[in-house]
Amino acid sequence: MTTAKNRSYLSTRTIAKWITAIAGIIIALAVLLPIVWMAFTAFKPESDIVSYPPTLWPRELTLEHFVQVWERIPFARLYLNTIIFAGSVTVISLFFDSMAAYALARLQFRGSGVVLVVILILLMLPFQVTLIPLYDLLNSIGLTNTLPGMIIPRMTNAFGIFFLRQFFLSLPKDLEEAARVDGASEWRIYSRIIMPLAKPALLTLGLFHFQYNWNDLLWPLIMSADVQSATLPAGLSLFMGQHVVEYGLLMAGSLLALLPVIVFFLLIQRSFVAGIATTGLK
Repeated sequence: MTTAKNRSYLSTRTIAKWITAIAGIIIALAVLLPIVWMAFTAFKPESDIVSYPPTLWPRELTLEHFVQVWERIPFARLYLNTIIFAGSVTVISLFFDSMAAYALARLQFRGSGVVLVVILILLMLPFQVTLIPLYDLLNSIGLTNTLPGMIIPRMTNAFGIFFLRQFFLSLPKDLEEAARVDGASEWRIYSRIIMPLAKPALLTLGLFHFQYNWNDLLWPLIMSADVQSATLPAGLSLFMGQHVVEYGLLMAGSLLALLPVIVFFLLIQRSFVAGIATTGLK
């Protein structure tokens, strides 16, 4: 009887594993389908894209859209602008977010609870609410249509502060206390102890910041008056007219724009999982 029960249990467990695996594969394919469709569409001629019924696999392969996207808009300039914008915002915001998070997680000062509540309120506040007054402020000091004007308002982020604070709270305090006993300053503790331990969370937050700013359309579109100072999403929006959408150029440009984010994620994927697990965020 015991052997029969064990076999039944193992059989049920095997079936459950197979069902889970099949469900996971189906979900993964559903998530990847838009990306696969975009990649194949980038290599289709325009007549194939708009034909009915649509097909996933190209009837004919062409590189015409990749050539035209470099000729129709200053694609290299847009790529450089996007790298400078997203990269600068990521590095600067990680620095300021980590300092603010360290103060809220480790330093005892009057009003820290109020500061945390304000940060949480800002986290829930839609960005569009502050868009017009922020634009008016930057326009009054001559920073519109410039990369510094796009970068400065993004130099810190409420989500980043809260994210890193949660991570810092999970770190043991033994090393900090030992460093304080030895006479280390708070800056030395922050830079030599906390920051090396926070590498998984920093890489994870860096991916969030980089991906969000790399793909952002509204803010660069508002701040750039010409294509020379725009970013990739704003530049690619030129292929979407009121009556005509050039799908091939859009897909080719989007595929090229997607590559840096994919490479970034592949490089830090292990730290990404560790950072999410240790911050307590779901």
